[in-house]
Amino acid sequence: MEKPDSIIFDMDGTLWDPMDLYVAAWNNGLKAAGVDKSMTKEDLQPLMGMEGKKVLEITLGEFSEDKQAAVYEKINEQRKLLIEQGGGTPFEGMKEGIQQMAEKYKLFIVSNCPEGLLDLFTKRTEISGYITDVMEYGMNNMPKHHNIRILMERHGLKNPVYVGDTDGDRLQSEKAGIPFVFISCGFGSTDKFHLKFDDFKSLTSHFTGL
Repeated sequence: MEKPDSIIFDMDGTLWDPMDLYVAAWNNGLKAAGVDKSMTKEDLQPLMGMEGKKVLEITLGEFSEDKQAAVYEKINEQRKLLIEQGGGTPFEGMKEGIQQMAEKYKLFIVSNCPEGLLDLFTKRTEISGYITDVMEYGMNNMPKHHNIRILMERHGLKNPVYVGDTDGDRLQSEKAGIPFVFISCGFGSTDKFHLKFDDFKSLTSHFTGL
């Protein structure tokens, strides 16, 4: 693997643990939409990192697409509100690591989240000033590999890596044609990666030492 000129991060399970926040957002949103249903961590965790359309098919497949979209809007209103209120738990050393890596690399975030969530996340975790650019599924309803390529072309990136926590992230990295860096403290698992780290501090130490 060549020395990278930039690092692109996934958000959920890579930079922070949002599970308690998301469970509350889903249940508040379902209630607000008049849907007699509730979600648990066990329900949501396998869905982390999936594109919104697939998540809705799995969780609200009994409803029409219009109803799914209406319910999801309520859920996302709650998610944004809870982030603004300080919800979610950044991984230990994440903020400091981002600050240190930004001295050597251009940093980006690509997530399958709704539009506007990354801006709230970076403000909530106080890393906005260290992130060069972001792409979200909600911006264009396109998969991660497509949005990674957008950032590569927009910023002239030659040797980026993608840091994520699921096998889906690994697959999207392959489709984008860039190395995958696996961080195992998140929500998924994979046996295929170019580099693996068990926590954010180890990842930071590696990339700042290159």
